[in-house]
Amino acid sequence: MSRIAVIVPCHNDGALAREAVASIVEDEDVEVVVVDDGSTDPATQAELASLERDGVRVVRRENGGLGAARNSGLEATRAPLVYPLDADDLLEPGALGAMADRLEQEPDADFTWGDYVVFGEYDGRYRSPDRFLPWTLTYVNPYPVSSMFRRSALSRAGGWEGRAYEDWDLWLKLVRMGASGVRTDRVVYRRRLHGRGRLLGQARRRHGELYGQIVERNRDVLARRRQLRASERPAAWKRVVYPLLFGPRNIVPPPIEMLMQRTMLKRGGGLPG
Repeated sequence: MSRIAVIVPCHNDGALAREAVASIVEDEDVEVVVVDDGSTDPATQAELASLERDGVRVVRRENGGLGAARNSGLEATRAPLVYPLDADDLLEPGALGAMADRLEQEPDADFTWGDYVVFGEYDGRYRSPDRFLPWTLTYVNPYPVSSMFRRSALSRAGGWEGRAYEDWDLWLKLVRMGASGVRTDRVVYRRRLHGRGRLLGQARRRHGELYGQIVERNRDVLARRRQLRASERPAAWKRVVYPLLFGPRNIVPPPIEMLMQRTMLKRGGGLPG
């Protein structure tokens, strides 16, 4: 049995899904499943049928969003380590093996994350946090969607939930479980930026509603902020700034927010711990 499963959700992104699958280049067998999340585009349906003829497993379901699609992929695979890869992103060669090796070196760790580079609308590198930051996660999510998880941890957490902020919700569920993780010190994948400015604008307009859903599902975790802060020991500036900038208010003006993001990516600075 393969030690790694890759789940590629696809909704009307057939050509990109083929690129994502082709980017999985490893020195070991990898269990790959593409989840057709209710695609209606004929070109996508044709592309997925072509992938099937090439031997790629495709699972079809009614449209339910990224979280539901990843959960369908989780049910359809068996490997003990699971990596979600969005259809419009690309893996770096050898990244999966490096992350799996990292988890083998740290048997008590439930997940591992790495850096990513962005391409498309602009270029840059995101440097992820050096350690797991539970208190920070109660305000903002600094971790890549495409991280590697032990299947056992995902099962205990109940997988992904919701149609938006589903990755952030998963991290908070892992905080609730007392799960732990380690960083893999390398670029793991390439994140494609195309039309995400528009999506970011939509998310900003709905942030209060979406954040409210996060709060509703994770009230017990947010109620432990003082305890989590004592454990994380964030820098003094973070203790002051994060409650102001993030959470329900999200008051950073969009032009300043975009400037911060681009500066962070160009400098490879990530979110300081």
